[in-house]
Amino acid sequence: QVQLVESGGGLVQAGGSLRLSCAASGNIFSISDMGWYRQGPGKPRELVASITSGRTTNYADSVKGRFTISRDSAKNTVYLQMNSLTPVDTAVYFCNAFVLTGATAYRYREYWGQGTQVTVSS
Repeated sequence: QVQLVESGGGLVQAGGSLRLSCAASGNIFSISDMGWYRQGPGKPRELVASITSGRTTNYADSVKGRFTISRDSAKNTVYLQMNSLTPVDTAVYFCNAFVLTGATAYRYREYWGQGTQVTVSS
């Protein structure tokens, strides 16, 4: 069993910054890729940023240059630093991770956090 617990969401003004955190816990043997997704009102869920176990990063064009994803492998935690926020960034943000558990250490399984609301006012 694996849980992803997110924190850091909230209400900010346009131009402001926010830092999201997501910590994985449970019967973890290894974690591969981790990432952040978001789903805005009336919009499909989209990938915001991802990071591999080797620290290779990938960003959506809409956030490149403004957002930074990072991870602390010792803490099983992924972060998303969000700067220069605009109202279009308003969404529910979800973290995910591909995890090998101690009970099933053959293939990575994808886990999701519960989602945290980010609201950017104009």
